[in-house]
Amino acid sequence: MAHIVCFGEVLWDVFPEHKKIGGAPLNVALRLASFNHDVNMISAVGQDELGALILNYLEEHHINKNHVQALEDYKTGEVQVVLNAKGSASYTIEHPRAWDKISLTQAAKLAVQDADAFVFGSLAARDAVSKQTLFNLLEVEETYKIFDLNLRPPFYNKELLVYLMHKADFIKFNDDELFEVAAFMGSKFNGLEQNLHFIAENTKTKHICVTKGSHGAVLLYDDDLYYNSGYQIKVADTVGAGDSFLASLISQLLNGITPQIAINFASAVGALVAQREGANPKLSTFDIETFINPKG
Repeated sequence: MAHIVCFGEVLWDVFPEHKKIGGAPLNVALRLASFNHDVNMISAVGQDELGALILNYLEEHHINKNHVQALEDYKTGEVQVVLNAKGSASYTIEHPRAWDKISLTQAAKLAVQDADAFVFGSLAARDAVSKQTLFNLLEVEETYKIFDLNLRPPFYNKELLVYLMHKADFIKFNDDELFEVAAFMGSKFNGLEQNLHFIAENTKTKHICVTKGSHGAVLLYDDDLYYNSGYQIKVADTVGAGDSFLASLISQLLNGITPQIAINFASAVGALVAQREGANPKLSTFDIETFINPKG
């Protein structure tokens, strides 16, 4: 069991006919907790009904909520989600919301110092308050830092991403994000692996993973590349699939599993989430193992 801290947005994903609790770092935290890791969430909600429901949800799913602030002046986050015919999501993210105003506390800093890993994304840095808190927490030197880009225009810029990548020990992109970031960093390469190595060299990052949708993922880990070519599924929606992929990969690697087995496992979990509705469907170890190696 590893001790992991996740930082950033907790919110409600509002679909046309229903709403579900989400937010990329919370989705990661929930999946990590399902693998029996000790997980802390640093975030903020409003002092409203939606915030109270999130706090209860964290407790029910065994995530430490001691560092989730309840703010009087800001509402709990909501995101309008629209799915296209292929189940891919687009988002309208309300601003400002409580998770934009996460203040730095000594207790949160100590939690990061004591953690085996610290997971953060770029969206939580869209507002000056949460951005400064994140920057302060990234100054903790001992903890393994995992950066999930999760780009949501217009809430990022080149300078922010380059800074966060240089602070990270592990970076996770999807393929579109990889090419976008490599281009604005000056890459002349056209290949995915070429650009992966370009970013690794320019940010001094030894661990980078790129997801490729239905075509699987590639992982750079200590100078070696590991591949999974994906799993054939019928997509219900893609909300949270990348978050569960990342959580599963982190879980495996922190548990000492070899990178190839880890990326196979993570790709399977991401596929299972994509073929079910919502970001956080329950998955058992049996579900995952049977999906990877079905018994004929």
